[in-house]
Amino acid sequence: MTEIIRSLADLTGRYDAVFCDLWGCLHNGQTPFPAAVAALQGFRATGGKVVLLTNAPRPKSFVISQLDAMGAPRDAWDIVVTSGDAAQMGMLSGAVGRRVHHIGAAKDEPFFTDFAEDLATFAKTQPPIERVALKDAEGIVCTGLADDLNETPEEYRPSLLLGKTLGLPMLCANPDIVVDYGDKRLHCAGALAQMYETMGGTALYFGKPHPPIYDLARRRLGEISGLSDPQILCIGDGLRTDVQGGLAEGLDTLFVTGGLEAEHFGVDVENPEPGLLQDWIDARELSPSFAIGRLR
Repeated sequence: MTEIIRSLADLTGRYDAVFCDLWGCLHNGQTPFPAAVAALQGFRATGGKVVLLTNAPRPKSFVISQLDAMGAPRDAWDIVVTSGDAAQMGMLSGAVGRRVHHIGAAKDEPFFTDFAEDLATFAKTQPPIERVALKDAEGIVCTGLADDLNETPEEYRPSLLLGKTLGLPMLCANPDIVVDYGDKRLHCAGALAQMYETMGGTALYFGKPHPPIYDLARRRLGEISGLSDPQILCIGDGLRTDVQGGLAEGLDTLFVTGGLEAEHFGVDVENPEPGLLQDWIDARELSPSFAIGRLR
């Protein structure tokens, strides 16, 4: 049975660290949520470590710059781990070959050039990645839509059909299907990967809920905390990403109901109706440890 809590402070002393999602939990893509910022600051004040764990398809340096630009204070978190970081490791390892075709936006260019310290060291030991036309590729690297503000996945059907016909595996740098940007809902790389699989293509995932991003997060957490077996709480508004991923890793989870799925739990976004919540999660056969309207 999922327990509804009033604030993150209700769990004080139970966890050494949190893996906290960004979009829908800490910010809406444009501005931080003050209550969420305060909650994470309070958790750190008690000695806890905050790992911002995001399915953003870009390196952590880009996400940190985004957080700075929107005014999210750095004392609300300790480290950032992105799906982009984990996917970069997959790409550098040759998961989809070394000649790759990129599907994504100009803002995603750092995916191919900007590596965190640990990945930069690894990159130096590997043969180079070459970006080529689709017809010449060994695989596809998908970081998202080229223009996610205006395009839909359907516009990529011809390219995806060609890739499937050529037998190219797709590396998906962001398993999210959609994300809320202010009051607009945008499609992510996961939507294209989902379409590709429906066509019969093969997609490889590195972000939540899949193991590579959690492996990377644990390793980086260990480097800053010195803890060999920390108690970790996963926080997020995605049932099939944040909650499913945390459960698969054997971790407790806090489901933020006021994010992507807010319409299902009553009229008060801050306070989900217990009956509606329990029926909804029972129908999906996933049971988060805790739930909260908004992170606070």
